[in-house]
Amino acid sequence: MADTLMLTDASALRLARPTGGALELVGHSPAITRVHELLRRAAPLDVGVLLTAERGVDVDSVARELHGRSRRAAAPYVAVECDAADASRLGQVLFGTALPVAPTDLESITPDSRLAAARGGTLFLQDVTELPAAVQSRLARIARDGEVSVDGQSLPTEVRLVASAAPAVDADVHTHRLRSELFRRLAGVRIDLPALRDRQEDVPALASRLLEEACARYGLPQRAFTQAALALVAAVSWPGNVAELRQTIERVASELGDHDIQVEQVLPALHLQRAPARFVPTGNLREARLRFERDYISAVLQHHDWRMADAAQTLGIQRPNLYRKARQLGIPVTRISG
Repeated sequence: MADTLMLTDASALRLARPTGGALELVGHSPAITRVHELLRRAAPLDVGVLLTAERGVDVDSVARELHGRSRRAAAPYVAVECDAADASRLGQVLFGTALPVAPTDLESITPDSRLAAARGGTLFLQDVTELPAAVQSRLARIARDGEVSVDGQSLPTEVRLVASAAPAVDADVHTHRLRSELFRRLAGVRIDLPALRDRQEDVPALASRLLEEACARYGLPQRAFTQAALALVAAVSWPGNVAELRQTIERVASELGDHDIQVEQVLPALHLQRAPARFVPTGNLREARLRFERDYISAVLQHHDWRMADAAQTLGIQRPNLYRKARQLGIPVTRISG
């Protein structure tokens, strides 16, 4: 059973033990078989691992699986979401809230830090490129030294670093969004996780697994897809990957009747492209521009599951500017989760 500790920012921090059976690894496609092989090779190695993936890929489940197969499986698995809204707290989260006891050649952490909590186990840094530069430098130094100062006492770090980043992580290193010294420490092994469109033969198994989990969660009798409904689900490209597939399956499951799921039940839950409505001009140019900005920014935010950092990158603006623009246009920026 998972042991989860929710801290101050529940969206940013998790302390848990892996439960096994990673959803993202379901299937037998060549792409996911390759991932299984890389995990098998990487698990016994005590080196950093970098997982690259698009948004919507369940990187946390893969990191948990890696931890569960390693010699550290009985020790803590600690995950930190680095794209938390309050980036200024990430240093305290990772290294602790108290000041160092005394000057030392080693980086200082305190017992209330996530690094201390992960000692002996695995620290998973999700969306590592979102870490502030100063935090990245401290992490790189800790990874290099293999020791930290805790309350003035020098101790081995004894933490395996696993991180996730977007597929364009090499460009992030080139532009210094991810510091090269930390990248080298994290990428002892690199595993590129495939998008669903690159492993569509796995979608039926994934959809069936998600339906089983949804029925159990809602206290419903177990149901199955008809062959036609499952073929429809498998034919969708799923740009939002497993996260989008999960949300769709949960919408379908919440409206289940007493029979297996038919095509007619799946279609309303899909966000299929429709022909655009005939354009009818209304209002002046300024009003039209504001409507376009509001609709376009809302669409980009929805595409990125309301993750402000990714939406800002797509829009080509800084995250603070996106917050300001959203407020000006009356766009709610509350993160929506499925």
